[in-house]
Amino acid sequence: MMDEMNRLTDNGIENIEQDGDVIDGLDNLLLLDRTNDLAEEDALYPFALDELLCRHVGMGGAPLCHLWRHPRAFVMGQRDSRLPGAGEAQRWLHSLGYSTGVRNTGGAAVPLDLGVVNISLILPKHERGDKHFHSDFERMYHLIQLALRETGCRVDKGEVEGAYCPGDFDLSIGGRKFCGIAQRRQAHAYIVQAFVIAAGSGRESTQLVRAFYERAAAGAERLDHPVVTEESTASLEESAGLGSGAAEVFTEAVKRVIRTRQTAQGLTEAAAKLWLPEPDQVRETMELFQRRYGIAP
Repeated sequence: MMDEMNRLTDNGIENIEQDGDVIDGLDNLLLLDRTNDLAEEDALYPFALDELLCRHVGMGGAPLCHLWRHPRAFVMGQRDSRLPGAGEAQRWLHSLGYSTGVRNTGGAAVPLDLGVVNISLILPKHERGDKHFHSDFERMYHLIQLALRETGCRVDKGEVEGAYCPGDFDLSIGGRKFCGIAQRRQAHAYIVQAFVIAAGSGRESTQLVRAFYERAAAGAERLDHPVVTEESTASLEESAGLGSGAAEVFTEAVKRVIRTRQTAQGLTEAAAKLWLPEPDQVRETMELFQRRYGIAP
C-alpha cells in the first residue's frame, strides 16, 4: 500500500493517507450498493432514501456510503425549477421517457443513465456549525481521487467553464468535467452527493442539458442558469480509458477504497446500528419533496 501511495505522489496526486482530517472516519462506514437495484422508476427515490438515512445517522445510526444508478432520469436543481419554461421543459423530458424530479440538495440539472454512478456519503456531524463544510467536499474529492489512482490520470478540482451543474468542486480530467458534488446538511448529520459520469458520451449528456435550458428559459435572456458547451464534459470511459464497463469498474474501485479503511471493530459497531427504511416510508418522503420542490403543472 505504501508503494502505491508513493507512486501517487510521484504522479502529482496528493498523498491523502497523510491528510487524515479529510479521509479519516471511514473505519465504520457501511456500503449500501444499489447500482443494480433498478426497480424504482422515480428519480426522487434515492434522494428520499438519503434523507431518511441521514436523519437516522443524526440520531446515532451507522454512517453509510450509498451507491446507486438510474436508467433514465433528469434531476433538476431548485433554481432550475423556477425558470419560466420549466414546466414545458419537464413535459418535453417526460415525452422522451425521462423520470424527472427536483432534488433537495444544491446544484443544477443533471441527466442520469446507467453510465452515471451516484455516490452519497452519509455521515454524522461531530461539532456544531458548518466549520467543516468544505472539508466534507474534500472528503468526497479524495475518495474519488483514490478510486481512480490506477488509471494514472490527474484528477483536478475547480469549476469547469461550460459544464452543467457547475461548482467549485467540479472534478475533471484534462480540463473536461466528469463529476459534480453537492451537499445536504441536517441538524446532526449531512450528505455529500456526487454524480460521476463513468460511461457513455459527455457530448450527448451536455446536448440534453442544453436543450433543457433552451426550453426552460422560454426565450428570456439573462436568466440564472448554466451556459452549457459540448466540449466541457467527458465520461471516465472517454477521458480515463476505463472501457465500456466503466460504471462497474469505477463502482468496484470506490468500494475497494472504502474496504481498505474499514476495520472489524468499526464494522461490528456499525452493523448493530444499521437501519433501512421501508419503501412506503421512502415514498412518503418523495411526496413531501414533490409538494415542497416540485414544478407546478
